[in-house]
Amino acid sequence: MFVTFEGIEGSGKSTQIKLLEQKLVATGLSVLLTREPGGTPIGDQIRQVLLDAKNKAMVPECELLLYYAARAQHIQQKVKPACDQGQVVLCDRFVDATMAYQGAARGLQSQFLTQLNDYVLNGFHADLTLLFDLPVEVGLSRAKKRADQLEESQKEDRFEQEAVDFHHKVRQAYLDLAKNNPNRFEIVNADQSVEDLQKQVFKIVSERLGL
Repeated sequence: MFVTFEGIEGSGKSTQIKLLEQKLVATGLSVLLTREPGGTPIGDQIRQVLLDAKNKAMVPECELLLYYAARAQHIQQKVKPACDQGQVVLCDRFVDATMAYQGAARGLQSQFLTQLNDYVLNGFHADLTLLFDLPVEVGLSRAKKRADQLEESQKEDRFEQEAVDFHHKVRQAYLDLAKNNPNRFEIVNADQSVEDLQKQVFKIVSERLGL
């Protein structure tokens, strides 16, 4: 089973995906935890370029193609082999993030993004997508606090520095994707305690896995 975690900046998905991994492993399942951009040595190098706040001059088309370059490597080298071996794969962001950030917020043509999806994914898709939804202002406040605690070299905050309107477009795009794909998406209220959110996430995933 391939499960993806999506949400705006500061939604808590990266914390929750690690907690879910621990819970699933405790049940005896073989779990692969991965992320996008990244997930492979090549993808992690591309990630550094994409998320570095110094790269303000990056044009949307360059950004988009770098994401898909990392994704192609990730799927073929890591994700598909793990799924073929019967592992539960948990991925922090996937294609929906591209549709929200580069498509809706950057304004790139959805038709071209669909063509890239068809070419790179070749029919491969997530079985379940958890959308961590909360108000933009709350998420950005959380993300800023997180970034302030990191050393400059550790920060990956190029997107956090976008205008608030950008993040509102991302959130709305995610909600639209969920509405249009109700069988794959589960929306969870991310504006609650870590513990309550963890229980909700585990309940959703465990039911899908038949635990």
